[in-house]
Amino acid sequence: MRLSSRWTNPLIFGGTIGWGILLISCVVANRATLAPPKIAGATFVGTKECSQCHSDKTEHFGTATHSRLALSDPKVGDTGCEACHGPGSLHVQSGGARGTIVNPRRSPETCFQCHVDKRGQMSLPHSHPVLSGQASCADCHDPHKGEAIKGGGINLATANETCTACHTQQKGPFVFEHAAMREGCTACHNPHGSVNDKMLVARDDNLCLRCHLEVAGAGQIIAGGEDHASRLQRGTCWSAGCHESPHGSNANNHFRF
Repeated sequence: MRLSSRWTNPLIFGGTIGWGILLISCVVANRATLAPPKIAGATFVGTKECSQCHSDKTEHFGTATHSRLALSDPKVGDTGCEACHGPGSLHVQSGGARGTIVNPRRSPETCFQCHVDKRGQMSLPHSHPVLSGQASCADCHDPHKGEAIKGGGINLATANETCTACHTQQKGPFVFEHAAMREGCTACHNPHGSVNDKMLVARDDNLCLRCHLEVAGAGQIIAGGEDHASRLQRGTCWSAGCHESPHGSNANNHFRF
């Protein structure tokens, strides 16, 4: 196996099947070590063979964080694709027939083998419908290049565009822009799941006060230069009739409709 120096999980070999199961370590240290997907009767063919038909995926795969999961075997060489898609011999022999290779877009369980924390988050009361098959990890992530975030993990503008591709009403542009949008959707939402409605990272006014609290004490909660102590008793900032349009507004600088 090829691993970067930042990884700390050990390389483990098992000899129970054929030349043995080469177990792969997951992205985060101390996470469970799991085997690549299995396909009955199939053997590894190597990424070079995959690139014959899927050059659009393999061309930039060397830049992908997922490329560090590549298996290596002297008989077939680099098998990075098959670390997630399973051994590809039957897929190649059949000319790419469906059902001969693992398609993570159709089943998130392949992703959950390593991203076990995301499996737990998506089981929370409010999450994107990945477990029900109405959405897929690949709708938001591109594992074949870069940081696996469409648009790039360090580019907030394009990271937001991943969300607003579906959530078009929140995209704007707005006459009165909420500056929080510049920090990214994930400043307020956990896209993998939350116990809070709308996948918010906090369920009440504490979410807004993380940025807007100026003074708290002596019965006062000063935000925006005004005392909000009595106002916050009516509900959350966005449900008390004050700031119903938290993503931005074309009508009011207090983010009202």
